[in-house]
Amino acid sequence: MDLAYRPRRLRRTPALRAMVREHQLSAADFIYPLFVHEGVSNEHIGAMPGAQRWSLNGLLEEVSRAWDLGVRCVVLFPKIADGLKTEDGSECFNEGGLIPRAIRRVKEEIPGMAVMTDVALDPYSCDGHDGIVSAEGIVLNDETVEILCRQAVAQARAGADLIGPSDMMDGRVAAIREALDDEGFSHVGIISYTAKYASAYYGPFREALDSAPRAEAGKPIPKDKSTYQMDPANGRESLTEALLDEQEGADIMMVKPGLAYLDIIHRLRGETELPIAAYNVSGEYAMVKAAAERGWIDERAVVLETLLSFKRAGADLILTYHACDAAGWLRQG
Repeated sequence: MDLAYRPRRLRRTPALRAMVREHQLSAADFIYPLFVHEGVSNEHIGAMPGAQRWSLNGLLEEVSRAWDLGVRCVVLFPKIADGLKTEDGSECFNEGGLIPRAIRRVKEEIPGMAVMTDVALDPYSCDGHDGIVSAEGIVLNDETVEILCRQAVAQARAGADLIGPSDMMDGRVAAIREALDDEGFSHVGIISYTAKYASAYYGPFREALDSAPRAEAGKPIPKDKSTYQMDPANGRESLTEALLDEQEGADIMMVKPGLAYLDIIHRLRGETELPIAAYNVSGEYAMVKAAAERGWIDERAVVLETLLSFKRAGADLILTYHACDAAGWLRQG
């Protein structure tokens, strides 16, 4: 064949492929989500094989393991006892609460580890929503943002490096930025869930935290979060959210879920110079683990390929429950 160019020339050997490889994965790309609870022992999460609800002591051991593998950021999610859940989620800004104590312990034991937090009411709400639900069943925006600001300040005071508003209320990035600055935390960053979709991929996460919307007698509770999280059918809308978050002071923008929304990551990458994070969510994780347990896929190969796809789409950072496994595999080469 008389071909002017043969792309296979640069695929012929491992050395040649490595020379022209466009994207690389490293442990420093990963943010490791960890669930923490008040119990004295760790608890396995049925829908997320390999993941656990960590006791505070177990949490420190796992964060230390992640650090030794090269992971440099963790994000903490709380499993809150039902007795502490209220309609306004006020436990979220209790400075003696679970997450502030967990932050302080991590910073005392592994001070170099960056700690990201989650800002939303769903773990703390008896209604299971990210915001305050009115008597008429409406998730209230501005009233919720006031609570979120108090939550963010409490987390910053405990030592958080990055505040992660995952609630999708309008205007919350600007309000949290102002609240942090007013309290002397101008050095604390905001990693905003910029394009968070009302996705079916979150089911295992809600099992882990017992944070799904729940009906109450005499009060209409929205059955899902579609009035504030984004419609999965919409792509252009993510650019509106990104523009607003950047104007309001976000330091990093996130797309959640990740794998089914690679196009959204790519769109945002073309519109902003800010770092972009992808959340490789619980449902994506659970499907890989289930298929691997049945021998249907090569778990290592699929996980690393999946994580690489986020980088190729334009993500700088990846929140993933595979963080420690992937870091270990990358170290092995």
